Amino acid sequence: MGTGRSTVGAVLLERIGAQAAVLTELDDAVRADEPDAVHRMRVASRRLRSALRTYRRLFAPGATDELVAELRWLGSALGRARDREVLGERLVARARKLPAVCGPERVAAELDQWARAEYRRVRPEVVAALDGPRRRALAEGLAVLLADPPLRGRAGRAAAPELARVAERERRRTARRVRRALAGGPGQDEALHEARKAAKRARYAGETALPVGGAAAERYVERLKAVQDVLGEHQDAVVAAAALGAQADGTGEPFGYGVLYGQELAAGAAARERLPAVWRRAAKGGPVRFG
Repeated sequence: MGTGRSTVGAVLLERIGAQAAVLTELDDAVRADEPDAVHRMRVASRRLRSALRTYRRLFAPGATDELVAELRWLGSALGRARDREVLGERLVARARKLPAVCGPERVAAELDQWARAEYRRVRPEVVAALDGPRRRALAEGLAVLLADPPLRGRAGRAAAPELARVAERERRRTARRVRRALAGGPGQDEALHEARKAAKRARYAGETALPVGGAAAERYVERLKAVQDVLGEHQDAVVAAAALGAQADGTGEPFGYGVLYGQELAAGAAARERLPAVWRRAAKGGPVRFG
């Protein structure tokens, strides 16, 4: 068995502790609606949930189930506000680049007004979540886990090979979803979204290994992030196109909205075309090895 940071359990607890600290540090910033605070807290909650799910076999059976569920709840509460924030920024920026015949400033102003109203509508959900008993219970649960971690014997295994094994498993999981998505057919958009979630989870597994994984872990994270990014661009385009379709009715600038809609369809298609090459780079080489 390894000792100190050389055990997989020690590396995992270091990751969980760091992300739990980020959650705590961001509470006041999110309440104050500081720039990017909601996004950073959402990412921290996702990283925590991913760590607890991906490495659940290192813990006693069922020991992390409640924390995973509560982190999913927190991420969802934060996500509604963040998604509207991202969507608004994307649409307004693209609208301002429309040709003059489309009335770019008018379209941008309408979309900005709509996005701000949507954000104000869901913003109270974020504050209510942070001020409620579930958020306090989540913080306490994470503190208890870190103070007295219910680790199993396998958590004492050497870190680098165990983390590499998990990263390889997550990469294979992502591969299955990417192949399914690239097969096309009905439901392809949802299949691509599921592939994105798998790539994100694999990337987070690689991030956990960074303290001991060396350059190999850095390459792994970089390549999986590239897959996540191209799939994220596709998902953003799908969501933006749907929002434009819903907003176009009754607007004073239907032509501008139509052009934007076409641009989002093209952005989604371009992301799908880039995916095979990006995935080949992420999948090349033999089994993952760290250290």
